[in-house]
Amino acid sequence: MGVGDPVGMANAHALASGLGGMRAAGDLVARMEMTRGMRLGEAKKHVAGKLGVGEADLSDPLVMHDVRAKLGLGRIPVQELTYPDKPGAIEAKFHVAEVLDIPINSVARFRERVGWTGQRRQTAAARSRVVAI
Repeated sequence: MGVGDPVGMANAHALASGLGGMRAAGDLVARMEMTRGMRLGEAKKHVAGKLGVGEADLSDPLVMHDVRAKLGLGRIPVQELTYPDKPGAIEAKFHVAEVLDIPINSVARFRERVGWTGQRRQTAAARSRVVAI
């Protein structure tokens, strides 16, 4: 038996959410739906408020590229040689958990395994949650 299309389900989820996954804010809205049991409209309002953007901006990849960069929430998972100082992988998940104030299992497990209880160094934009676009 073959494995089928290795990205088929990821593509289906990205299309179903309609917010572009990590290209925009679909992953953040989906996290709120799953962790807090929010309906789609409520989750969009919540995430937009936390990020300091309008609801329409959540599906705009150009706006969200800048917002995700400023708040360290990660972007499309490719090797970006033009952004070597920006967070990737687990560091971005730490930032997502902090910005949305939600628990993320992989973050909790990472902290437990390395015995880390500290907070990340925040930029002025992250502290104030005001994002200038």
